[in-house]
Amino acid sequence: MSTLTLMNSIWVILGAILVILMQGGFILLEAGSTRMKNAGHIAGKTIFTFGIGSLVFWAVGFAFIFGNHANFFIGLSHFFYSGYEINGMNLSTSVFFMFQLAFATIALTIAFGGFAERAKLSTYVVFSIFFSIFVYPVIAHWIWGGGWLAEHGKQDFAGSTVVHLTGAMAALAATILLKPRIGKFNKDGSPNNIYGHNQVYTALSVLLLWVGWFGFNAGSTLSVDGGFFGYVALNTNLAAAAGAMAALIISWCVLGKSDVTVILNGALAGLVAITASCAFVTTWAAVVIGFIAGILVFYSMRFFEKLRIDDPISALSVHGTAGVWGTLSTGFFATKKLATVGSPGLFYGGGFHQLGVQFMGVFVSGLYAFIVSFSILFIMKKAMKGLRVSEEEEIIGLDVSEHGTYGYPEQFLGNKKISS
Repeated sequence: MSTLTLMNSIWVILGAILVILMQGGFILLEAGSTRMKNAGHIAGKTIFTFGIGSLVFWAVGFAFIFGNHANFFIGLSHFFYSGYEINGMNLSTSVFFMFQLAFATIALTIAFGGFAERAKLSTYVVFSIFFSIFVYPVIAHWIWGGGWLAEHGKQDFAGSTVVHLTGAMAALAATILLKPRIGKFNKDGSPNNIYGHNQVYTALSVLLLWVGWFGFNAGSTLSVDGGFFGYVALNTNLAAAAGAMAALIISWCVLGKSDVTVILNGALAGLVAITASCAFVTTWAAVVIGFIAGILVFYSMRFFEKLRIDDPISALSVHGTAGVWGTLSTGFFATKKLATVGSPGLFYGGGFHQLGVQFMGVFVSGLYAFIVSFSILFIMKKAMKGLRVSEEEEIIGLDVSEHGTYGYPEQFLGNKKISS
């Protein structure tokens, strides 16, 4: 193994570790954005679904994305990956496998944002398996594994479409079939605020995710050669900062106060948006992309609420709306020098070609993820006699109804009962 291959492998495994640690950020984000009676359940299901997603990716997911004998739809080799090396890679294939596994499980975690506070534990288990076989690997192969969108020059450096939009469309399917939480909407359709129980958790989660995103984006260079990963990290940070500032400004102007939840979602939206374009655009464009994402997420959250779609952690807005914008943004801002995939954007003399390719990729990928996820969940709903816990179980909380214990036992039972 050459020195460069070794250094690349060390860099990419570090990126994989950072992306896996983002699961901790998602635990805090989802738990903090929901009620304490469901906090233990949220933490636990994130861990076991990461385990399920890992095993399925080992068995078939990696093969469907990167296998040989591939067609426009999926790959067809490397099932049950055993650690062997694939020729032509400038890093350890096992390291590359771990990096891609981390991405696949993040998409699954994003999808579960649409299940929060009302889905059965069994729903998470079964959907984890089918999403990890039939949804994520297919879209990842189309764009990253040499599939038909890759042949058209679709630009998605680290996954605004592959990871974020795919997860968001699955979340949308879930919110439709599960229906809103008890008490979220009145009979006239007006919404009620169901406040998360810990805003400090949500703020800490955003910081953890922000740091993890350097593994997500900069790690996707898959190489230390030339130090280009530093430039990708710079663009990532600028977009996140711009997204947070834009969300602060727009919420202050419209609401008269700077809403903390909106600010946090603005930072995440900036990160999601720059994920597709971080290697293809200049630093000023990264700021613009992040800023627009911060504004879009504010209006998107309000839009989905008007449609009576109950999205507890704003997965549809943060990962869906921002994912669409981020993917389309390369069609405007990709430069001639940096567009190593596809063509330059509209503002750099490329005309509308790349923008058209980006739009096609977003539309087809989003539609596929939604239809297949909806179909899987619909069949599950019929076969499993419902996806959702009973009204009584939802009211007492999933910590007790699904696990027989409290995430915050002292809060619900008191010190005396705990000590006895």
